[in-house]
Amino acid sequence: MLVDVHGEKEIILKKRAAVAAVVIAAVALAGCTPGSRVAEGSTVTVAVAEAFTSFNAATGFGSAVGTNASVVAATNSSFVSWDENGDPVPDESFGTIVKVSDDPLRVRYTIADGVRWSDGVEVDAADLLLSWAANSRALNTAGFDAEAHLDVQTGMFDDTIPDDVVFFDGFTSNGLDRVTEVPEVSDDGRSLTLTFDEFVADWQLVFSVGLPAHVVADVAGQGSEAGAAGGADAGSLKQSVAQAIATRDATALAPLSRAWTSGFTVAADSDPARFVGSGPYSIAAIGDDGLTLAVNREYQGDHLPQFETIEVRYISDPLQAVASASAGELDVLAPQSSPDVVAAIDASGLASSRVTTGTGEVLQLRLERSANGAVEHPLVRQAFLASVPKDRLIQGADDAGNAVVSRDSFTLFPGQTGYDDAVEATAASRKHLTSRAPAELIAAAAAENPALGAPTICVLFDPANPRRLAQFMAIRDAAAPAGIAVTDCSSPDWRNLLATPDSWDAALFGLRSTSTSVQSATQALCTGAPLNYGRYSSEAVDGILQRFELTDDAADRAGMLADVDEHLWRDAVGLPLFQLTSIVVTSDRIDGVSVAPYAPTVLWNPWEWMPRSSV
Repeated sequence: MLVDVHGEKEIILKKRAAVAAVVIAAVALAGCTPGSRVAEGSTVTVAVAEAFTSFNAATGFGSAVGTNASVVAATNSSFVSWDENGDPVPDESFGTIVKVSDDPLRVRYTIADGVRWSDGVEVDAADLLLSWAANSRALNTAGFDAEAHLDVQTGMFDDTIPDDVVFFDGFTSNGLDRVTEVPEVSDDGRSLTLTFDEFVADWQLVFSVGLPAHVVADVAGQGSEAGAAGGADAGSLKQSVAQAIATRDATALAPLSRAWTSGFTVAADSDPARFVGSGPYSIAAIGDDGLTLAVNREYQGDHLPQFETIEVRYISDPLQAVASASAGELDVLAPQSSPDVVAAIDASGLASSRVTTGTGEVLQLRLERSANGAVEHPLVRQAFLASVPKDRLIQGADDAGNAVVSRDSFTLFPGQTGYDDAVEATAASRKHLTSRAPAELIAAAAAENPALGAPTICVLFDPANPRRLAQFMAIRDAAAPAGIAVTDCSSPDWRNLLATPDSWDAALFGLRSTSTSVQSATQALCTGAPLNYGRYSSEAVDGILQRFELTDDAADRAGMLADVDEHLWRDAVGLPLFQLTSIVVTSDRIDGVSVAPYAPTVLWNPWEWMPRSSV
C-alpha cells in the first residue's frame, strides 16, 4: 500500500525526564487486570506533524494523512500487519485466514472467540461484511460521478450526493474488487467466505475488518435511540447492516454508505465514543492540539501494551518539536529534518542512528482536471520535466542533512529486487525525456496550440517544509528560460488537496510504500485508483497491473514493474527524485520504539513500547 508523506527524515526523540511514571517497576504490574502488562499510571507523549483527521483511513480523505493510518493501527486489530522489515505478520489472536479452494479462489476469514470492540460489542461477520461492501465498492450505484460532489477546498464529499445513491469511498486497488458476489456468512456468524472472480496472488492481505457495523448503522440514523450502538440495540443494528448487504437493498445501503464515507471525520469537538476500535488502545479524548489514547480494557489479544496512556500532540514545526523534547515535554517524535534540526538534536545530547525508509520523493503531474490545463499536453509535460534540475534537488537534500539516494524508478526504490534491472531497461526513455531542450518542446506545443506558448504550471507543496520551498524555487527558476511560468499553489492542507481536482498542476511530496504487497503499484497507477493523484490513465499500464495482481512469481512481478516504468517515462507523468532515510533517537528510559520503512509515522507499534526495567 502507498500513502503520501512529508518525505523528510523521520526523527524519534525521547527525552530522559519526559516519560511520566516510567519509574514504576515490575511490581507495579501486579495491580493490572489478569493477562495485562500495563504499568498503571504510565504515560508516553508522542508528537506527529499532522493532525488526526479521520478514523476511516480507507477513504480518499482519510488515506491522505499518515497520522490517520497510525491512530487506526494503534486502536484496531487486523488479520495481518507488517513488521519493521516490511514482512507480513499474522495475528491469530484476532482471527485466521484459510484458503478453501483455488479454482475458484475461495478464502474464509474467521474472527477469534472473545474479540470485542472497545464498547464491549463482539466483532463478527457483520463487521466483515460491511468491510467487503465498502472496500470492494461492489454495491455502489453504477455510473455515479462522485467527483462532482467533492469539495475542492476540503477534499471531502459534500452533502449534495443524492439520498438514493450508494457510494462507499472505499479502498479497491488491492484485489478485493475481484469479489463481486456477496460473501457467505457462516452459521455461527463469525466467519465470512469470499469467492474471487479470478486468482489474486495476495489473497492473504486484501481484507480485514474496518469500522464496526453497529456504529456505522447508528451514525446512519438506524439506531432506535441515541447511544444505541453500544447497548442492547447493537445486535439489531448489525443485523440491519447484514440484511441490507445480503439483499443489495439500495434504500438501506445509501445512508450506510454516506455514514461510512463521511461520518468518521475528526474535529476538536468530536465525541471519542464514536471512534470504536478493536485494538490495544482506544481514543479517550480529542482536542485542538492532539488526542489521548488509553488502554482498551476490552482487548485480550497478543498486542497487550505496557503504557497505560499515549498522549499524541500535533507539532508541525520541527524545531519546536525538538525544543519540546529537549524540555522534557515529549518522549517520541519524528520532525522534519534540516541543518538546524540536526544541530538541535546534536546539542541535546540524544543519541541517534539512521534507518532506511520506504519513503521516496516525487514530482507528480496532474494529467486531467489540472489547475491551469497546459500540463495536460504531453509536450508541455516533457518540457517541464526536462527543465527540472534533479541533481540540484538531490544536492539540496544532502545539504539539508538528509542522506538520500537518487531514484530512477516510479515503481521500485533502490535496494528492492528488480530496481537495477528496471533502471537499465528504461535508460533510453529516461534520457530521451530529460535531455531534450525545454524551449524547443514549448515551441512545438505552441505550434499545435498558440495558448501553450507561455504555459503556467502551479506547484502544490507544503509551505511549512523548508526543503519543499527550496525545491519549488529551484524548479521555478530552471523552467523560466523555457517560457514556463511555475507558480506557487502551496497549502497547509496540501495532503487533502492532492486528491482534489482543479487545484494544482504539479505536486512535490513524499510517497511511502506501506507494504511489500504485490498490489502496491496498483494503488497509485491504476485508472481511478485512490492514490492515483495525477489522474494517469493507460490501458496498457492497467493491463500490465491486472496481470501483476494475479502472479506470485517475484521475477515476473519485477519485470512487469519495469514495463510499467517504461510507459510512465514515455508518458511523462512525473519524476521520481530520491529515497530517504530516517534519524532515530531514543532515550535510556524507554525501549521498543522503532521506525518501520512501511509505516506512515512512528506510532505504528506502540504495544511494543516499554519502560526500561533498569530505571
